[in-house]
Amino acid sequence: MNRALWVVQGLLSFVFLFAGASKLVMPIEDLTAGSPLSGEFLRFIGAVEVLGALGLVLPGLLRIRTGLTPLAAAGLVVIMVGAVTLTLADGMVGMALLPLVVGLLAASVAYGRSRTAQLRESRRRSVLQTAN
Repeated sequence: MNRALWVVQGLLSFVFLFAGASKLVMPIEDLTAGSPLSGEFLRFIGAVEVLGALGLVLPGLLRIRTGLTPLAAAGLVVIMVGAVTLTLADGMVGMALLPLVVGLLAASVAYGRSRTAQLRESRRRSVLQTAN
């Protein structure tokens, strides 16, 4: 299970890093073409996607604040809910499948990593209780 989560986290991190970085470097005129959202809001989404991508992998790799990984994944789920909603509002039902799948993968990481964090915490408590 841990390896599967790492594979999904790595893939999602790559996807969100690429998507977020492109929103940050693309000219605003190109970024807002055909979008009902403002350029500033799209830049904000890009920054959040880059931070979320880093939050998916860095805590686990550095073994610092690993509880941030499920929070980063949950934040990315919120972004994907918005992406699915906007895509469906534009009448592109088939195109909504990609953000839906990405959102479901992010939700599985959020659930899986929060679950492993709970298991790790309960083991730590039982070891501490045994030591006392």
